[in-house]
Amino acid sequence: MNKQSASADATTVLDLFTIGIGPSSSHTVGPMRAARMFMDSLGRDPRRIQCDLYGSLALTGHGHATDTAILLGLSGYRPQSVNPDEIGPIVANIREDGRLYKKGERAKGAAFFEEGDLLFHKDEFLPEHANGMRFTAWFDGDDTPISTAYYSIGGGSVLSEEEGTNDAALGHNLIPPYPFSSGAELLALGEENGLCIATMVMRNEGVWRPQEKTEAFLDRVCDAMTASIERGMKQEGFLPGGLKVRRRAKAIHTRLRSQKDTFGPAQTFEWVSLFALAVNEENAAGGRVVTAPTNGAAGVIPAVLHYYRRFVPGADREGEHCLLLTAAAIGFLYKKRASISAAEMGCQGEVGVACSMAAAGLAAALGGTNQQVENAAEIGMEHNLGLTCDPIGGLVQIPCIERNTMGAVKAINAAYLALQGDGRHIVSLDAVIETMRQTGIDMSNHYKETSLGGLAVNVVEC
Repeated sequence: MNKQSASADATTVLDLFTIGIGPSSSHTVGPMRAARMFMDSLGRDPRRIQCDLYGSLALTGHGHATDTAILLGLSGYRPQSVNPDEIGPIVANIREDGRLYKKGERAKGAAFFEEGDLLFHKDEFLPEHANGMRFTAWFDGDDTPISTAYYSIGGGSVLSEEEGTNDAALGHNLIPPYPFSSGAELLALGEENGLCIATMVMRNEGVWRPQEKTEAFLDRVCDAMTASIERGMKQEGFLPGGLKVRRRAKAIHTRLRSQKDTFGPAQTFEWVSLFALAVNEENAAGGRVVTAPTNGAAGVIPAVLHYYRRFVPGADREGEHCLLLTAAAIGFLYKKRASISAAEMGCQGEVGVACSMAAAGLAAALGGTNQQVENAAEIGMEHNLGLTCDPIGGLVQIPCIERNTMGAVKAINAAYLALQGDGRHIVSLDAVIETMRQTGIDMSNHYKETSLGGLAVNVVEC
């Protein structure tokens, strides 16, 4: 499967920003979607189901709730609609009865005993992608099972083994008015047509749906980001998983609100960090978040969006749309020219990409030129190059939660730094994306979402 054969033109904002559940887009949302896709493809009810997980999915699957995601997907649930508060009982019923139930219906379902039917192959990687899984179904009266492999390629996106070599399945029959596959092409299109990046992306989205529907989607994304921040600032206690990580967002929020009469410049960044912290604590708890462009980096863009909303005079909904559309354009380039999967790129492909996207989006919302926007995106990634993914215990908690606060603050810094110049700079966005890709290739698998190196092995779990 050549993932890079997919054109950036075939990716839409609906692919890049998806509303789902935590803690991981590639290890929770993607496998859940793949499991449902497999069940939908069968056309009849199976007698028994088996799922084999490989590579990074196997190594950190328990910490990333991949096992829960598989059970939910095989039962017909979708990440964007399942109620996080109902997940525990749903999974408990499957484990107690050894059967899958369609949307919780207590009718006879396919046999599924986790011990023998959900297998973690920690020493084996499928050659096509580090996040590989295979589903197999058996049927009454038929000795030949159906088996299909799927790959969770980052940001919740999933490809089957058939789609990996089928360009038509990736939407190549749709041609947008402003196609681009590089930062250079994006700048040239803007110069040629006298359009900002956000406008070109919006018009490209018109290939798939009317503008008002894209705007309604962006509104839902903004609202979901807001909801994840607000819920995160109200919760307290310890995050699940055994590390005994205490939620901090509520206490920080209370303290910052008490200091409103003595507000100083430093508190701006304390608020930004709080926004990111709240989202990623929600993500770590399996709550509802927006994949932007991944769950592990879900706090960066919401934090920057709320910085714009709260601290920029004249901020409005149009500016928020501009921020998200511009960020999406940058995200398209990373998906096309490299990857947003930590299992391939390390955390530079998650928090680094989110930082780059957020920096570009904020620069655009603040009135920056296309050249300044491209510069902001480049700065945002340049100073995240080499960032590893080494979660302790395979959980999206340490260092992931705090890392989002760093990414958000860095994105704001990158945007304002770019706006101080005229857009001319030595290192192009294309060059930094290629550097990220090469760095990801050279990076040991120990540092790519396997929990086999770095903090994951040098910090004793409590």
